Amino acid sequence: MQNDRELSQFPAYEPPIPDRPRRRFRCSCCLIWLILVLGVVVVVVGALMWVPLGRTNILVLGLDRRPQEGNAVRADAIMVVTADPQKPMLGLLSIPRDLYLDIPGQGENRINTAHIFGELEVAGSGPARTAAAITQNFGFPIDGWIRLDFRGFEAMIDAVGGVEIDVPQRIIDTAYPTADYGTMTVEIAAGRQWMDGERALQYVRTRHGSSDFDRAARQQQLFQALVAKLVQSVTWLRLPALWRAFDETVDREVGLFGLARLAVAVLRVGPQEMDRLVIDAELVSPFSTEAGAAVLAPRWELIRPKVSALFN
Repeated sequence: MQNDRELSQFPAYEPPIPDRPRRRFRCSCCLIWLILVLGVVVVVVGALMWVPLGRTNILVLGLDRRPQEGNAVRADAIMVVTADPQKPMLGLLSIPRDLYLDIPGQGENRINTAHIFGELEVAGSGPARTAAAITQNFGFPIDGWIRLDFRGFEAMIDAVGGVEIDVPQRIIDTAYPTADYGTMTVEIAAGRQWMDGERALQYVRTRHGSSDFDRAARQQQLFQALVAKLVQSVTWLRLPALWRAFDETVDREVGLFGLARLAVAVLRVGPQEMDRLVIDAELVSPFSTEAGAAVLAPRWELIRPKVSALFN
């Protein structure tokens, strides 16, 4: 008994825990990540050396298209991205879909009808017809175009791991359109929040309770958030997934040099220095056509100086 009491005064023996290879595994992962990041940096630096100088203007069209529909639909979102990696500069111009313009080969109509009339005449010519209308009315060239629908938009946002958006005010849309041609209620709280592809699509599409001008501003804000995500080094490992989503879901007619100029401008300018212009209520005059359609007449005396400043 006495020996037992003496032994109890000492702590129980615990065998040493062998070192686990976890630290070595982490070091290996860090090394691989560092090599990949350095590889991306080398590619970017190389791109700065071989990308031809000059500006590129890329038309981006968002189609209100369900999976079972073709391309002969109106353009729901019309945006022009202008990029110059040498200056550097990166800018956005959003054109409201109800802007009443002279459409080549069609006469005066809403700008968003250029796409559907082009597709009805010759399949695949909708973006080119829209680009021609923009060049004719705004006075700057379009060097290429990108066309995507809801599926492509969601796929690219999900490929980069979602984006962070600072929602300025609470949004409630009781008539948000669904894929089966019905409606649903969408509510988005104010404040900074993470959005996946589905939620981001709701944010840029909703318009009930606001206006098309507000929606265009949200679309530009989403583009800015995407740029903010892409310039983060932790996102560079997702670039292969982003390219795969882009290649599989997006129609495009833009050259490699155009995409390279855009990519380098994005990296050099970043999200905060991006120039943004929305043709909003101050730059248009609402009126009704003879057929009773509600459209927007451009106030060119106000629009052209702003467009000239953006597109130099």
